Amino acid sequence: MLKNYSLMLVLALVAFLASCGRNEKEASSIEQIYAEEGVPVKVQPMQPQLFVKELSYNATLTGIKESSAHAYVGDQVEKIYVKVGDYVNKDNVLLTFPMDNPNAQYYQAKVAFDNAKQSYERMENLFQKGGISKQQRDNAKTNYEVAKANWDAAQQTVRVRAPISGYVTKVNVRESDYIKRDEELFTISQIDKMKAKVWVTDKEVVEIKKGQPAYAIWNTVRIDGNVVEVDMALNQQKQAFGVDVEFDNPNKILKSVIIVDVFIQTYTNSDALVVRMKDLFKDNEQYYVYVVDEGKAVKRSVKLGLSYKLDSEVIEGLKVGDQLVREGQMLLKDGAKVKIIE
Repeated sequence: MLKNYSLMLVLALVAFLASCGRNEKEASSIEQIYAEEGVPVKVQPMQPQLFVKELSYNATLTGIKESSAHAYVGDQVEKIYVKVGDYVNKDNVLLTFPMDNPNAQYYQAKVAFDNAKQSYERMENLFQKGGISKQQRDNAKTNYEVAKANWDAAQQTVRVRAPISGYVTKVNVRESDYIKRDEELFTISQIDKMKAKVWVTDKEVVEIKKGQPAYAIWNTVRIDGNVVEVDMALNQQKQAFGVDVEFDNPNKILKSVIIVDVFIQTYTNSDALVVRMKDLFKDNEQYYVYVVDEGKAVKRSVKLGLSYKLDSEVIEGLKVGDQLVREGQMLLKDGAKVKIIE
């Protein structure tokens, strides 16, 4: 009897009979069994569930703020004080060049600064006692400030400092290397938050809004964030619209300049009724599904919302608790007797 067969065995039997060209008597016996005991089906009660539509992209993930330190003079590296992964504060010394580099004019600037400082201090004392005019004091102050600026510049030339606070994410040189002027030496990144720019089509950009949830995945690691900016003009070079996304990076788990998969959630419904595309049939332009009601198959017209991958959101035609046929629906017609298989 049919009750001793699983749904899959029955379906396999039907396929076997068809492929082997069994006679009509054998086929009619299957139909008789269906008519007496019902077409075997599996059902799933409709329940609200999360439905999300996403757009996905590849992008380069970088620190929320990054800055590079460059060489102001060409010379041999004397000393490097940091390595990748170190945290530095703004203006910490990262690297030094020899102080006797003629282009730096380090010692000349120091002597000029010391002299200007002493002169200004003397002029200030005399001005306070009424010994010189305000103009003379101001001239000395101006000379001092110019000398100080030159001295600061000379120090920066031979003592390369961190442009921002953050983690050292790149070191491009080694001690004793000869460096050319303007060559990039270090990259400093703030990686408590990360950012990425993705490029989207004109069709996709209408779905993306500032504030939408997003996440990035690198290997098995996921970090969450949101859209912070959406371009309103097409980038002519990319022929796409730029979208900026920022992410939290707890425990600094992800590092800067890695390729990640970025997902932007353009639509979310936490109480959706969802059907798989394979559960849907189409009659003319109308979609329908089969549900079980009082032991019979009912052909139910449905109106779809959004579709994503293999799922579609049903906005009309189904309600919570409906017994949606998930397996065996290909054997059904409206009003057919059914037998639910667990």
